[in-house]
Amino acid sequence: MNPRLRKLALTAHVTSSVGWLGAVTVFLALAVAGLTSQDAQTVRGAYIAMELTGWLVLVPLSLASLLTGLIQALGTSWGLFRHYWVLFKLLITVIATVLLLVHMQVAGHVADAAAEANLSSSDLVGMRIQLLTDAAAALLVLLVAVTLSVYKPRGLTRYGWRKQQEPRVQERPAAQGDQAAGLTVR
Repeated sequence: MNPRLRKLALTAHVTSSVGWLGAVTVFLALAVAGLTSQDAQTVRGAYIAMELTGWLVLVPLSLASLLTGLIQALGTSWGLFRHYWVLFKLLITVIATVLLLVHMQVAGHVADAAAEANLSSSDLVGMRIQLLTDAAAALLVLLVAVTLSVYKPRGLTRYGWRKQQEPRVQERPAAQGDQAAGLTVR
């Protein structure tokens, strides 16, 4: 990938990933408001906004983060399977995206209930707590992904180690063949 395209892909990846992190923070704030507020309109608005935020912001940003991350991994020297931190970030992103899609079913159910009638403090408590804990867990997981991106811990996979050794292996037989022919290799 040429440098301009690489920078464009990196910008798209960072933007979608940070946007996803910010949207999860908003989702968490709405979940707290929906669970703790005594005002029926605030509770109703929070859960309706959570569903809208989920489908119109969270899901697209999670998919964009996954897609741009794949493009970055496949189009740069980091590779997709060479470094453990890249694989771990891929795993985090795929699992978080799948869980988000499952989580949106719960958010939709609570939002539908909130739209139909005022939720009392005892209505759908389990689902409302689940929305809060899922959002908090998502925030933590996305912060781990950001930390991996910044620190890039060392550690090659077996595939990455083999790929790193390939140039050396290709050079060595040629040098040994030259020495066998009586040529000096320096």
